[in-house]
Amino acid sequence: MRLYRGAQRLLALEEQILQELGDDAEGELTGRLEIGASTGPGGSVLPVVLAEFQRLNPQVRVALSVSDSHTIVEQVARRELELGVVGVGGRHRGITFEPFYRDEVVLAVPADHERAGKTMSLAELKKEPLVLMQEGAGVRQMIDDELRELGVRLRDLNVQLELGLQESARAAVLGGFGATFISRIAIEGDLAAGTLALVRVEGLEPAREIQLARATGRAETRVAQAFVAYARERLA
Repeated sequence: MRLYRGAQRLLALEEQILQELGDDAEGELTGRLEIGASTGPGGSVLPVVLAEFQRLNPQVRVALSVSDSHTIVEQVARRELELGVVGVGGRHRGITFEPFYRDEVVLAVPADHERAGKTMSLAELKKEPLVLMQEGAGVRQMIDDELRELGVRLRDLNVQLELGLQESARAAVLGGFGATFISRIAIEGDLAAGTLALVRVEGLEPAREIQLARATGRAETRVAQAFVAYARERLA
């Protein structure tokens, strides 16, 4: 443990020195931002915000990795990524989490579903053919927690398909193969186009704080600081 903490301090000191040598506090932002995101924010919100930020700062190069929440957090902990944006926080040695922006999770169905735009009971939900994201996905974990509070487990539901991450589940619903719990932001275009619809489930009002993950003790680069400030204002 002492060796681990000592190594962490040395890494933090090295990064701080490199930052001070490479950054001109008054000059144009330059450098590279290595950021990771789970499939909710990584497939919808972050690409747009990152593209806007890079256009405003043309000397910055951005690399976005998208995976499940657990993988992103582990990559931040190993310092392979400077920042992580995930749907579920929690506890992890060497990682600090803080709220980034708020996201609503909804039950999406094909537009011609008999309950489209209406409400269904938990009993009806248990009979509904469902598409779930893989274990480790933030949306899945949050829905599992919400249902447990109502005395229901995922195994009680009619899960027909488990299809990896968010885009896979969305594609299955668009194809008419079931309903799925998904970030509303990820399907705003489909809702506007009328290809998907929402169903409210009695007793469920799932919303979550998307979390920003950083490695504890890591000296944040000026590029990362500028991006976080820009994104907070943009997503407020």
